[in-house]
Amino acid sequence: MDNFSYLIGIDGGGTGTRVVLGDARGAELAQATAGPSGLGLGIARAWQSIEDGCRAAFADVGIALDWPRCVLGCGLAGVNNRDWLAAFRAAAPNVAGLAIETDAYTTLLGAHGGEPGVIVALGTGSIAAVLDADGASRIAGGFGFPSGDEASGAWFGLRAIVYAQQTLDGRAPADAFAQALLAHTGATDRDSLIVWLCAANQTAYASLAPAVLAHRDHPFVAKLLAEAGAEIAKMVVALDPSGTLPAALCGGLGKPLLDWVPDAVRARLRAPLADSAHGALRLALREAARLRDEAASRA
Repeated sequence: MDNFSYLIGIDGGGTGTRVVLGDARGAELAQATAGPSGLGLGIARAWQSIEDGCRAAFADVGIALDWPRCVLGCGLAGVNNRDWLAAFRAAAPNVAGLAIETDAYTTLLGAHGGEPGVIVALGTGSIAAVLDADGASRIAGGFGFPSGDEASGAWFGLRAIVYAQQTLDGRAPADAFAQALLAHTGATDRDSLIVWLCAANQTAYASLAPAVLAHRDHPFVAKLLAEAGAEIAKMVVALDPSGTLPAALCGGLGKPLLDWVPDAVRARLRAPLADSAHGALRLALREAARLRDEAASRA
């Protein structure tokens, strides 16, 4: 008999956490959201967001969260940092099972149903991944904010705020795009913008992305969008140069950026079958099967 009753898929990034609660066989029971749980924002914060999301999902079906009865599948931004991953595992509650992968891997599992394919995940950060016919996975990009994560929300925000800076001293026109950016930061002059910049993290920069997309006809934004499309194509080609695997753009910026991907790559794109949180639930299902096999071998 299983020593667990629930499987939980967790997709954790720099902007928020999505939770999918399933029964012991993986049938979906509820979904919930919570604050950020990307490991770069802190281990305690990550676990708090995960717990908040799990409690909300359990509350939705009228059940109290009981960690020892749960198997978690986590797809998290930042787990490729070994120190962060070790600290995250060390801080884990007393769960029945815990499987942890990058959010890129769980996005792959969700987007292609566990079958071979390529994904480019575009949210607060970005990363591309491939699952090949042999079951091996590789990644491209995803080096992190601020030097990497091309075509991500934080990437857009970091570049867009430069335009706003230049409007404050006359290097660029103080047009509607600049005003939208400044309004979002709450800045009214050079000094107040510097205060915002000193406190801004990747989540803050990514919060500027909607203002960027809302001004897509602006010459500065048009260049950014074209550059983003080219960067997306480079990641896809790097992972599947033969062009034989299906590819999907995932995450909150996946659909908005579709039109800027060069034609040769855009022709290969298809809609993802499911999101990263459901891919994480698939990961939890695998961990549950491993635990059952382990228990059977001891019997």
